[in-house]
Amino acid sequence: MAHRVRKIPIAAAGALFGALISLFLAFSAAAADRPAATDVRLAGDDRQTRLILDLTDKVDLSVFTLASPYRVVVDLPQVAFRLPAKAGETGRGLVKAFRYGLVMQGGARVVIDTKGPVRVDKAFVLPAAEGVPARMVLDLVATDRDAFMRDLALANRQRAEQRRADPPPATIRSAGDPRPLIVIDPGHGGIDTGTKAGAVVEKSIVLDFATMLRDRMEKSGKYRVAMTRTDDTFIPLAGRVKFARQRQAALFISIHADALPKGEGEAEGATVYTLSEKASDAQAARLAEAENRADVISGVDLAAEPNDVADILIDLTQRETKAFSAKFAAALVNDMKRVARMHKHPLKSAGFRVLLAPDVPSVLLELGYVSTKDDLKQLMSDAWRARTADSIVQAVDSFFATRLAGANGGN
Repeated sequence: MAHRVRKIPIAAAGALFGALISLFLAFSAAAADRPAATDVRLAGDDRQTRLILDLTDKVDLSVFTLASPYRVVVDLPQVAFRLPAKAGETGRGLVKAFRYGLVMQGGARVVIDTKGPVRVDKAFVLPAAEGVPARMVLDLVATDRDAFMRDLALANRQRAEQRRADPPPATIRSAGDPRPLIVIDPGHGGIDTGTKAGAVVEKSIVLDFATMLRDRMEKSGKYRVAMTRTDDTFIPLAGRVKFARQRQAALFISIHADALPKGEGEAEGATVYTLSEKASDAQAARLAEAENRADVISGVDLAAEPNDVADILIDLTQRETKAFSAKFAAALVNDMKRVARMHKHPLKSAGFRVLLAPDVPSVLLELGYVSTKDDLKQLMSDAWRARTADSIVQAVDSFFATRLAGANGGN
């Protein structure tokens, strides 16, 4: 039987085309209105160093310092970074290196690694004038550790007082929708690229995969789905945990793609991790340490961690959540191994901070190794990602089927 082709009236097609053009122009205008960083340079020596960032418009900024390791963090409004390739990879004077990117919603950040303790002598932005672009100027002066730690303690006390004055975040409840909420967490993002393989970066791989997984879960109609990030934005580890807890998530899946450092051999296949105080092996411990450094990489002030972190650590003894996490991890491995290559030891555990929610079953899924040629090829394959995403949805189905059966059996 021949299929009839439905014709769109010319007027309707024209209206649709016009709407799309208007939408494109609106997005283009929004992007054009956003300030951009176009160049950066360093000057000075080991006593005083200046960093200059050229901008298309004047912006506000705030600056703070961090220790262990020594860093200077510059927070800006959302800025489009159009800096030369490899900008920040090498330093000068007091600066070892620096990195930049989006962090949280509506903000950007520059994190400067310094060779030792420094004092921020000046930090300001000059408006554009006489053909010279707007400029952010940051002057760093060498200091001693005692003076650095005194300034840091004072700044931390001021931020703590501000946090106590802020109202606590409210729980975000669904509007009467009884379906389980699944939180998908694409790792890294923004200023934190994650692992790299040439031009391929982990933060992009996992965001693409997480978006496909979300769409497939939503298509089933069985679940509500939320993502910790939907663009190239960094979210602190505690913020990812809080995101799931505030929404009373029924399951948390953090998506990553590992890489072995040079000289550590080769490995391949996907691995599923759960939380434990003691790592299941040395490789799991190494990975957890690397992933837990995400906040350090992005310049997160660990002194600003929420007050309930201590409660979270205490609540880790909650056996039910751990048991549910282990049960889902086993189901995930069982369904994924039918369509994807798995690591020779696919179930592991370690102290991942992103899995700390005491009341949300949580797993961290390493899709594969970007440092392994065959794994990277699969990670870049739409067909492989589709099959793997479908297997994860099947694992989620199995997990909630057994949970509901257990709950009904107990009544």
